[in-house]
Amino acid sequence: MSPDTRPAGPESPVLVDSLPVDPPPIDQETRSLLEWDQLAADLAVHGSTAAGRARCAELPLADSLAQSQARLAETTELIGLDGLIEGGLSFQGVADLGATLRHCCKGGVAGGEALLAVATTLAAARRLRRQIADHELRPLTSSLVAELRTLPELEQRLHFCLEEGGRVADRASAPLAELRRQLLAVRSERRERLQDLLRRFAPLLQDTVIAERNGRPVLAVKAGAASQVSGLVHDSSASGSTVFIEPQAVIALGNRLRELEGREREAEREVLAALSALVAAEAGSLETLQRVLVALDFGLARARYALALGAVRPELSGDPSAPFLLENLRHPLLRPSPQRPQVVPVTVKVGSELRVVAITGPNTGGKTVTLKSVGLAALMARAGLFLPCGGTPRLPWCDQVLADIGDEQSLQQNLSTFSGHVRRIARILTALPEHPSEAAGASLVLLDEVGAGTDPTEGAALAIALLQHLAERARLTIATTHFGELKALKYDDARFENASVAFDEETLSPTYHLQWGIPGRSNALAIASRLGLAPGVLERAQELLAPRGEGELNQVIQGLEAQRRRQQEAAEDAVALLASTELLHEELLQRWEQQKEQSAELQEQRRRQLETSIREGQQEVRRIIRRLRQGQADGETTRLAGERLKRLERDHRPVPERRQHRGWMPVVGERIRVLSLGKSAEVLELAAGGRELTVRCGPMRLTLPLEAVESLSGQKPQPPEPPAPKVQVRIPAGLGAGPSVRTERNTVDVRGLRVHEAEAAVEEQLRVANGPVWVIHGIGTGRLKRGLREWLAGVAYVERVADAEKGDGGPGCSVVWVK
Repeated sequence: MSPDTRPAGPESPVLVDSLPVDPPPIDQETRSLLEWDQLAADLAVHGSTAAGRARCAELPLADSLAQSQARLAETTELIGLDGLIEGGLSFQGVADLGATLRHCCKGGVAGGEALLAVATTLAAARRLRRQIADHELRPLTSSLVAELRTLPELEQRLHFCLEEGGRVADRASAPLAELRRQLLAVRSERRERLQDLLRRFAPLLQDTVIAERNGRPVLAVKAGAASQVSGLVHDSSASGSTVFIEPQAVIALGNRLRELEGREREAEREVLAALSALVAAEAGSLETLQRVLVALDFGLARARYALALGAVRPELSGDPSAPFLLENLRHPLLRPSPQRPQVVPVTVKVGSELRVVAITGPNTGGKTVTLKSVGLAALMARAGLFLPCGGTPRLPWCDQVLADIGDEQSLQQNLSTFSGHVRRIARILTALPEHPSEAAGASLVLLDEVGAGTDPTEGAALAIALLQHLAERARLTIATTHFGELKALKYDDARFENASVAFDEETLSPTYHLQWGIPGRSNALAIASRLGLAPGVLERAQELLAPRGEGELNQVIQGLEAQRRRQQEAAEDAVALLASTELLHEELLQRWEQQKEQSAELQEQRRRQLETSIREGQQEVRRIIRRLRQGQADGETTRLAGERLKRLERDHRPVPERRQHRGWMPVVGERIRVLSLGKSAEVLELAAGGRELTVRCGPMRLTLPLEAVESLSGQKPQPPEPPAPKVQVRIPAGLGAGPSVRTERNTVDVRGLRVHEAEAAVEEQLRVANGPVWVIHGIGTGRLKRGLREWLAGVAYVERVADAEKGDGGPGCSVVWVK
């Protein structure tokens, strides 16, 4: 192998002719290592406009903590607003006005479509401002749109002068309208002449269609007849059999059209120039409007990206020593796939006193993914993006995120793997401030396989010295390593902490879970065994590890891991028990609330039933009184009315309140209240030792028990022994004979029913009747009445049937007396 083709390394430099290329700034290189551009591309998918997507693709970082917090607040407000509006916030009609504004400001004339885009953007901005403006709910975004000037006069002028597609409207200019009217007339005249020529020269033509050559109308004339058609020859067919001639009769009209079209273009240009000047005059307001719309689109893209990730808003602290709390953090660029059905989250909890975290464990265990996840989380929070975490993530505002991840081997720059790492780490140290107090925010350093690529002993020593140095200058350094010496730093320096990626010894595969406080084992021998390495080699390797004590160290780590698993299982059992208890408590509370609601509903139902019953009783009492007043009641009617009143009194007597009002007894002439009627009455006389009293209530004289009355102030009498309630109705003399009293309960309405249906309804009423029954059947054709009378004549327990009194329906109602 020639010297020029040997692989690069510390001892074998390669000479190249190309000049060395200066590396990009370390912070920019870090973002590239963390795949920040890919995250920005994912964010740009959620942009609504071209300018907004371009801003998302840039994904600028905030310059201060206040700016980051403002972006997070904007994202929160837009998430809520986008969910409230049906279909979400729409940027339809918003265009990128940058090129149009620059062209107009230089005195250029913008096209109709570009100017119409200005009008649609102004309309969309006015709509968005109306949807967003609410200083109480959305103070930040409302303040942002408050700067907008939507220029309604300019929008109206543009819409007035321009039609769909950017065409200048006839109404935009009187000369333009006149020119287009003339153009229409000339085109119509030329078309008519051409149609006339088609008819005249039809035998001489190859085709009866008017063609076009060089923008002029032509006739397809046969070559042999070309001399018979005067005009201008524009073209001929490939075969030579057809000659395309513009007839002489329309040449002058064509020339006139060309002249008018040129004047039309000039008139349109004048309108567009005037509109462009109006746009240029408002360039400042339009640039502000464009800037606000891009900021809104950028914020809305952040909101929709957060929803797509299931992300939550982080809390940023201005204290560089604030703790990192990222619970169940998911890498935002990892998506579930058939090869990786789920993404395992990691939890990062770093207290204020910690400065360095050393992550150990087997290869492909997720150490590098953890580094990138934490780095992206710090950058995303600074950029105003929500984090794909559980709970509420908390972390300090990081003005520097610096990383050395991946292989920096380069043949062009004569760098081996170790040399590339050292060069990049040197640039990281240069970028860090000498004193952390001088920094604007916290600094986060991420180192992958620190000290690798060289002699293990020297590499471990260099890694220890580097981490101790970074503990003085950086807020937090997270490093992955396989060096066992780094695992012991925690026990000598409280600023250091160990973490490891879990490994399943049964399946001999990593679980991607991050464990804190326990260093990890590389599990190289276990992995080699799974991959089929000879058992003899593995046994010899185990023997070589024993004198160095690494086997005992692994046994200690293994014991710690087992203890941690047991504690984790116990904690999970306790959490499950707590969850079950909370569910049981919630269920008991729900049942108690249901019982309370059911009890309240039952009481309300009973109250409504009581009120309904009282109203029905009062209505029936009024009907009885009204019939008794008619002066046609006989003794039987009086007896039935009295019995009915007694039943009503028993059914609707309210339960007296158990209030102690002693010492009151009604006296003759006193006004009292009758409980069953709810009305006042005058005491006429007392009987049965004061246990009964006769009162006058309106036109009625009633004999009531003492318990059936109370004083007007609500006082209750308390007799020695409550007598049975007794109701007597006295009818004034002179009342003639008449039918019994008709009520709703002894009345059945069969109008509209068929005879057999009416028979069933009347029979049901007769079976429960204790007096006469009124059957309302109407007059009509008389078929229903005759059918019922014939049927009732054959019913054994019916005594007689007669028409009702005139006041009760006369011939339209039959009264049935039962035996």
